[in-house]
Amino acid sequence: MVLTKRIIPCLDVTEGRVVKGVKFVEIRDAGDAVELGKLYDDQGADELVFLDITASSDKRKILIDLVERTGEQIFIPFTVGGGIRTVKDIKKILRSGADKISINTAAVKNPIIITEGANIFGSQCIVTAIDAKRVYVKNPKDSPDKKVIELKDEKFCWWEVYINGGRTSTGIDAIKWGEKAQKLGSGEILLTSMDRDGTYDGYDLELTKIFSENLDIPIIASGGAGKPQHIVDVFKKGKADAALAASIFHYNEYSIKDVKMICKKNDIPMRI
Repeated sequence: MVLTKRIIPCLDVTEGRVVKGVKFVEIRDAGDAVELGKLYDDQGADELVFLDITASSDKRKILIDLVERTGEQIFIPFTVGGGIRTVKDIKKILRSGADKISINTAAVKNPIIITEGANIFGSQCIVTAIDAKRVYVKNPKDSPDKKVIELKDEKFCWWEVYINGGRTSTGIDAIKWGEKAQKLGSGEILLTSMDRDGTYDGYDLELTKIFSENLDIPIIASGGAGKPQHIVDVFKKGKADAALAASIFHYNEYSIKDVKMICKKNDIPMRI
């Protein structure tokens, strides 16, 4: 059976509004979360991701009321992340209408939360979000504990994990962390390229492909979609299972149906 690829709009939320930045800064308003969620459901999105992007850095709980109101308006799988620290938080969010939860900062600080969450609610509910940024090195031998990749232009790099909404570097190798998250029980990886986020330059195909080839769980590619061809490329070249995008949908540049039809014309299996 051929599995269809998924198109997933992302709502980055702060103070109750959907926002979008470039490389996690230069934030601008994009609209009302509930209205946009309903719009994307109506347009045929496969899933929806809702991320409270300042909950962890502000050390506060996620906006449960907003999650509930968004969940009431949509009928597609709904993933919620931001400010989740405990299994009790996971339970509260799933009860508020989410189908899955996404954890980043808490998972890095306390990896056992992945296993605990998977054991109680099932792996399919646990999405580990990884915000990754390139670190260029002149010689792979200089970073023996990292998974250094040779790029096409004879450069070398590895990817570092960032937490707290991209504000805090960790020194952790993203590929190794992804492999560990899978072993701990994560059902999916939401993989965001910080270098490409909001740039409209396309996804980090090298990063996505490495994750897709090294892990057995679905990889949701994120960061950089600027036109439908970028989404085609991340499916064909990056081997992603799903493409997450924000800017190209929020500002009415393309509808989800537009993107799906272009993917289908490129022989990518889609639910239309």
